[in-house]
Amino acid sequence: MSKTRIDRDAILNASRAMATRAKPASAPARQPAASSDPDRTDFKRLDLYEQIRTQREAGKMLGVTDPYFIEHQGRASATTMIDGREILNFASYDYLGLNGVAELQDAAIEAIGIYGTSVSGSRPTSGERPFHRALEADLAQLYDSEAALAFVSGHATNVSTIGDLLGSSDLVIYDGFSHNSVVTGCKLSGATRKTFKHNDFDDLDRILSEERNRHDHVLIIIEGLYSMDGDMPDLARAIEIKERHEAWLMVDEAHSLGTLGATGKGLFEQQSIDPRKVDIWMGTMSKTLSGCGGYICGSQALIDILKFFASGFMYSVGLPAPLAVAARTGLNLMQQEPWRVQKLQSNGRYFLKHAEQAGLDTGLSAGFCVIPVIVGDSLRAVKLSNILLERGVYAFPITYPAVPMNEARLRFFITAEHSEQQLQTAIDITAEELRKLEAEGFSLLASLADHSEDG
Repeated sequence: MSKTRIDRDAILNASRAMATRAKPASAPARQPAASSDPDRTDFKRLDLYEQIRTQREAGKMLGVTDPYFIEHQGRASATTMIDGREILNFASYDYLGLNGVAELQDAAIEAIGIYGTSVSGSRPTSGERPFHRALEADLAQLYDSEAALAFVSGHATNVSTIGDLLGSSDLVIYDGFSHNSVVTGCKLSGATRKTFKHNDFDDLDRILSEERNRHDHVLIIIEGLYSMDGDMPDLARAIEIKERHEAWLMVDEAHSLGTLGATGKGLFEQQSIDPRKVDIWMGTMSKTLSGCGGYICGSQALIDILKFFASGFMYSVGLPAPLAVAARTGLNLMQQEPWRVQKLQSNGRYFLKHAEQAGLDTGLSAGFCVIPVIVGDSLRAVKLSNILLERGVYAFPITYPAVPMNEARLRFFITAEHSEQQLQTAIDITAEELRKLEAEGFSLLASLADHSEDG
């Protein structure tokens, strides 16, 4: 058994033991429900709830504050308001600072006046609206694609496209660092699933050499910019492999639209690749474009299939007018105001350079909009986030299983609205407080050991 597995099991077992000790003395031991037991319908009896309760109780005993669902007042930008305090904000997807721009707000308000706040039905049954087609035409033009399709949910875009396009005779291969929506879609498809090592295209090539001839269709999935590590793939190599093995290639641009390339067009512009060489472009409109939902760009045949068979499109309400119009306006502003992209990229380079100079571990980040500060220990990451919030910096901790065990981190989202002074302040405070925690030996296993001795 690997050391990682041993550490994980030790942590989980110790946490459960601590949480059990934290229960009131009168709490009855949990027993299997009898057929006549009315508590069979109590959601608290589910293992899912038990996991949440265990984590909360262990967190209290270990002296960390739950970082989830903190209430913010007002618009999220380079700063945010929490409990009436202005805080430096590094947890916003508003990469180009378009959320709240007057042109975008005015366009959304005008759209509400014409179309209302909902289209009140799915597009196949309740009909199209001009703003749907206009948005999709602009998205298709961006990638030089034949057509595009907008979904009401970014997560559902991946789940439905992958899940409904493939079947049991097919193969889907995705990067080991892929988003949950990709993994969920792959499971739903019923296709044979394989992962390749992160950005290791030799590994991808090896798997395809072994597996390709056993399956009808093959889909390879990569991301334009990975959301936990902030690095990018070699698109030219991925295209060469997919062409040689007669596979489709899908690129998830959720974090790369607006952040990569001279004008924000994404991975293909960043690496000077013809976008028509990619079969499926996917992206979201909730980040750079300051709207909501997701999109697919590709051939007309692909879009026709998705219009009639992608369940997340067929059986969901159409994208509301204010969100669709906001996203289209955001796309146009991105292209009309390239200084936003340039400022974002300058900020990303600044943060990466100065964070590394301060001794912070930024992992694989290429220094665009996503830059992690890898802490390693999960409890230390959460505690560091707590301390930073007290000192006026909001950066969210990412722990297992969202990232590999012992690679917990704070994830910093960089935007065009941040000033260099704000970036430097966040770096200085993070480095200072992390050094203190390291000097104290503050870690999950150490804290569990201390509490075990006390108990």
